[in-house]
Amino acid sequence: MYRFSRAIYRELAGDIIEDPYGLRPYTNHERVLRACEASVERMATDRHYFANPARTLFNDIRAYFPMMVQLRVLRVIERYLGFADEFLRRLPQNGFDAYGNPLQCRASTRKGTPCQRMPLPHNGYCPSHQHLAETEDLEAPLAA
Repeated sequence: MYRFSRAIYRELAGDIIEDPYGLRPYTNHERVLRACEASVERMATDRHYFANPARTLFNDIRAYFPMMVQLRVLRVIERYLGFADEFLRRLPQNGFDAYGNPLQCRASTRKGTPCQRMPLPHNGYCPSHQHLAETEDLEAPLAA
């Protein structure tokens, strides 16, 4: 998954502004790279709760770029995170995420512990908690 975050960084690295009074050189480069890696990793592990990864990443790193290149920064982020999203959608849903960790249902039990059953691929809930996915679909238009 890091190939997507590294591709974003490589394309944007030439435009990153460094702090002339900073103690270490390339500090902002490191911050941009870490933000890119964190966003792509969150897409892979927590996709249902990460609604707008491109907007979140852009807001995290926009301060490190001059104003005249920020539109290009946003377009680069949108393009590569779109590629990452498409890659994650095409992964086989065999009960494991992109890193090989077993998938778990997104719901909690009555005792408050996470449900241990394997979720269905289309919504992340197990068959016992399908009613929760239906209520999410109803709440989304009301929130907008």
